[in-house]
Amino acid sequence: MPRRNAKNSDDTPSSLLAHGGKVLSLVVVDAYNAEMRSPEGFLGDRASRRAFQAILDDWRDRVSRAGDDPLGELPSEEMSKKQLDKMLAQGDAEAAGVIHGAIEEFAQEFAQVIRRFLKLKGWQNTEALVVGGGLRQSRIGELAIGRTAVLLKADGVDLDIKPIHHHADHAGLIGCIQLVPSWILSGHDSILAVDIGGSNIRAGIVELRRKRAADFSQAAVGHFELWRHSEDQPDREDAVERLIQMLNSLIRRATKDGANLAPFIGIGCPGVIRSDGSIERGGQNLPGDWEQKSFNLPEKLRAAIPKIGDHETVIVMHNDAVVQGLSEAPSMRDYEHWGVLTIGTGLGNARFTNRSDEDDKDEEEEETDDSDDEE
Repeated sequence: MPRRNAKNSDDTPSSLLAHGGKVLSLVVVDAYNAEMRSPEGFLGDRASRRAFQAILDDWRDRVSRAGDDPLGELPSEEMSKKQLDKMLAQGDAEAAGVIHGAIEEFAQEFAQVIRRFLKLKGWQNTEALVVGGGLRQSRIGELAIGRTAVLLKADGVDLDIKPIHHHADHAGLIGCIQLVPSWILSGHDSILAVDIGGSNIRAGIVELRRKRAADFSQAAVGHFELWRHSEDQPDREDAVERLIQMLNSLIRRATKDGANLAPFIGIGCPGVIRSDGSIERGGQNLPGDWEQKSFNLPEKLRAAIPKIGDHETVIVMHNDAVVQGLSEAPSMRDYEHWGVLTIGTGLGNARFTNRSDEDDKDEEEEETDDSDDEE
């Protein structure tokens, strides 16, 4: 059952604008980007999108030894989630049976991975998990998440597990709102946000909708651009230039629509993010060498977009799983300790402790009354 959050004992730093920060507006980031190993490699690889495809391939291969493949001739990696969902709901019984078999085996693996996470020092006493990533955005993913929850509870693990509410393309953008104290956004109705993944780069205008909910729980993505960089295989500099073009296009769109953009860009990016905005490790799936110490994405974006409106651009970058989890922060206030797992190219992960209501009130006292200008 949900538990009320308790006051966190960690001291709040003087600035809440550090890249990869530990203390954010609503939560303390206890741990993220854990890279647990097993004899077969990284443990998280057993609960990734590729892992599900491999399990599905194995089931198809075993069944086809006794006859035709119920799913046809198209390779699993070329099947979209929508196609698999349709086969599950409307296909013949054997095709649905193969998919159910893959879901069950994947859930068993996912449950094992979660058990390992819960044993980590930074993950102990976790009360709830939200699950995001591309696989979540399908009925197959929802069933896998639900089956995993049932397996753990049947084994006596007291843990609430639920899918992230927002669309997979939007959660990593909406979570960027929580990278800065809310008073910084006063007087503005939207922000620019970026979600960088191993296959895609997303950029969008996130509408704050603070009049509907002061905690930003009703925030939503307005205009949105997605680039599947894995198909183009660009080098690092080409990828950065394309991202800059996407952001400038969104700024022009916001101006045309009369939106009042905050001078802020939030970024979610794979890996361990240093306080200066460089990537320490974990960026191996990105195009080119993003872990080179001399490469700093926030600095490159600030040089290309020095101002938004009349103000200097502020950029804050954090791990992409952290940012996806932050999209759920307003709805997780009844827990003290909770985490996020994102099923994508790999398995992103982060664990949070909610900051107390007293901490929230301290920040609210610093806010201005400019929010009347919004919407």
